[in-house]
Order: sequence, then C-alpha cells, then structure tokens
Amino acid sequence: HYMQQDATVRIVLADQDLQPAAPEHDPPRRTAPHNLAYLIYTSGSTGQPKAVLVTHQNLARLFQATAAQFRFGSSDVWTLFHSYAFDFSVWEIWGALIFGGRLVIVSHADSRSSESLLHLMHLQQVTVLNQTPSAFGQLTLAAEPAPDGLGASLRTAIFGGEALDPSTLRSWLERQPAGRPEFVNMYGITETTVHVTCLALTRDHAASSASVVGGPIEDLEAYILDRRGRLMPPGAMGEICVAGDGLARGYGNRPDLTAERFIPHPFALQPGDRLYRSGDLGRVEAD
Repeated sequence: HYMQQDATVRIVLADQDLQPAAPEHDPPRRTAPHNLAYLIYTSGSTGQPKAVLVTHQNLARLFQATAAQFRFGSSDVWTLFHSYAFDFSVWEIWGALIFGGRLVIVSHADSRSSESLLHLMHLQQVTVLNQTPSAFGQLTLAAEPAPDGLGASLRTAIFGGEALDPSTLRSWLERQPAGRPEFVNMYGITETTVHVTCLALTRDHAASSASVVGGPIEDLEAYILDRRGRLMPPGAMGEICVAGDGLARGYGNRPDLTAERFIPHPFALQPGDRLYRSGDLGRVEAD
C-alpha cells in the first residue's frame, strides 16, 4: 500500500479498522415458502413469451414428492447440461444441491459433442443424467449399448422436455445389468414446476413406440378432460390438466392468461384449489 511521510496522514488498516461489529446470532429469515423462487419465460408453441412465477414451496415440494422414487443422496453426481433458461436445469441444479450431491457443469463445447460429454461422464463418474430424448439419441451413437457404455457409475437416466419413443431404448433396456442404469420418462410443464408424471421404463415398454408418461408424482393430480371440462373415458383423447401443490402462482403481469389457464378445480376437495390447463393432448390407457 501507499504511505506518505506526513504526520497528518491517518493510516487505515482495512483488515482491522474497517471491520463492523458482527452480530453473534443468525440473520433473520426473510424468505417464506410463498415467496417467488424464480421466474422463467416460456412460449410453448405460441411464440409469445410469458413469465411463469414459481415459488419456493413449489420447488421444495418437487423434491419431497420424488425423494422415495429416486433415492437421491450425497453420493450422487449430476450434470448441469441444460441452459438455466430451460426449467429442466432447475431439476438438475437443486436435485444435486438439496441432497448434498455434486454438480458437474457441462461446458458449451462438451454439450455439443456426444464424445466429449461421454468422456466427461466417465471422468466425473456421473450417476444422474437428465436428457431430452433427441439429445440422448445423439449420445447413444457414441456409446454402444453395453453395460458400461454410458459409464459404470450411471444409475439413473431421466428423460423430459420432449415425447419419448421407448422403442429407441430397446437395445439398452434388454442389456441392463441388474436394472442399471434405470431409465425414467417424465412429462413436465413449466407452469406445474418442471415435472408432472413419472414412469420407470422396462423392456416391455420398448415393444411400443407410444410415448407413455406414467402417472402423476405423489402430490399432483392429472386429468384428461374434454373442452367442457368433463372427464374423458380410458382410451379417449383429451387435454391434460394438472392440479396439486406444483401449480405456479401464475403468469407475471398477465392476469387474463392466468385466469384462462389456471382455472378453479372442478373436482376439488378444498375451496380455492386450482387446475392448470396444459393444452397438451393425451389419453389414459387401460392400465
């Protein structure tokens, strides 16, 4: 540091003299479960961006509701493969951190090269991989369908963001040693906090090309409704609608759109419950 040879100059030692008196107690908690955790813009198929308002409670319950299914823990190694502008990244980031695991941030270059991503997975001993079906299809071109083709450490591969054709996984599902890695298909909506349904895939599913998404996770309800909001019978096509604790607050500065898509729950047990109209089409199979 600089010192002047002048008796009138005051020497300040920043590491000693400028230290404020620190409190001996924890700072007050100012965040409540109903406060916003994040805001993500989504356009769906409309091309008109809208901000989805997701709360801390929405996010926390996602991992509580899926904990028994996945058994995530401190020994897990996740990849942050997706952009933080895509809510699949919310699952990747907090899935690792909430359970005390390790998060490997995939560089842009590695995310664009299947060979580089595969090398990274082996090097970092990744245990949980999240991919869109199309991205995983490219990855499997670099990894032959063998027990350790995706890395001997990989225990769970989770699909989301797109419709999955299970028949593309036939060679992998038929060679799974002791069920590892487990392949899981999840259908999700930004407005209902990342994931709605969950299905652990077996070789039986690979016999069909139909995109089966399973049933709703623990604290959500899923319905197939017609245009008048009536339940459709098994096998009939209708709109996928979702209720439960995952529903976001709504759309930022769009009360009209919020009222249109987040409607009163027609089968609610509690007053004030809401139902989200996804606009996606689906049907309930016989099983």
